[in-house]
Amino acid sequence: MALFRVGPLPDGALAAAARFHGEVLPRVLAELARGEDLVLVFAPADHTHRGWRLAVVQQLAREHAPLRVNALAAEDDAAVAAAEAYLASAPGVTGQYLPLDGNGAGGLLSRV
Repeated sequence: MALFRVGPLPDGALAAAARFHGEVLPRVLAELARGEDLVLVFAPADHTHRGWRLAVVQQLAREHAPLRVNALAAEDDAAVAAAEAYLASAPGVTGQYLPLDGNGAGGLLSRV
């Protein structure tokens, strides 16, 4: 499973989605062409970003099955590592957008 950290995007949802599709998506597609499950890691954002992020991850998961594609929204490296470990042990989970808060759920979710 590969982690792909999505770089900084604009604060506004429309501008962020436009930059993602124009600049980041080609790199994501190249990563998927390597044939490995992928976890996109976005910076946290407000609720206005949820729709476009979820649509992206769901469409990528559909188009690249049987590869699994999921997305996280987090700044906390420990939370990202715990979620990555969970996803690695959950082969049926794909097309999900999971905002993380990093408040210590890692021990409950995995044995990392």
